[in-house]
Amino acid sequence: MVLLIDSDVLIDFLSEREPFTKNAKEIVKKAEEKTINAFLAAHSITNIYYILRKQYSSSERKKILMKLCQYIPAVDIGHEMIVNALANNEFKDFEDCLQAECARAVNADYIVTRNIEDYAFSKVPAILPENLLKKLETPNEKR
Repeated sequence: MVLLIDSDVLIDFLSEREPFTKNAKEIVKKAEEKTINAFLAAHSITNIYYILRKQYSSSERKKILMKLCQYIPAVDIGHEMIVNALANNEFKDFEDCLQAECARAVNADYIVTRNIEDYAFSKVPAILPENLLKKLETPNEKR
């Protein structure tokens, strides 16, 4: 199963944000174990780096994100993806539209996010972390 993990799930994991930590940790663990083929959007790195500034020093954030990128590769965002996202008037949030473009670029089965309503117009369906984990437990599920 190919997934794009949205920033919110990764921040839940890195910040240990309750009550979301458990599911986020399980998803990241599955990515690390290669049970799932997970990606993150390149711009998520800058967003996460900024959001974690109150919890971690700059060097700590760099180290954390470097480790994360070892098992969850970043999807490059090119000119065409940016133009497509800018031209897309269906999404309310440009950043979410870029996430959807990244998911499409890697032929993701799902975008894992806690904000599924933000992806109502995405060509790649969004799924809640808890629903993804249930789906992964189902025998014969596409992987």
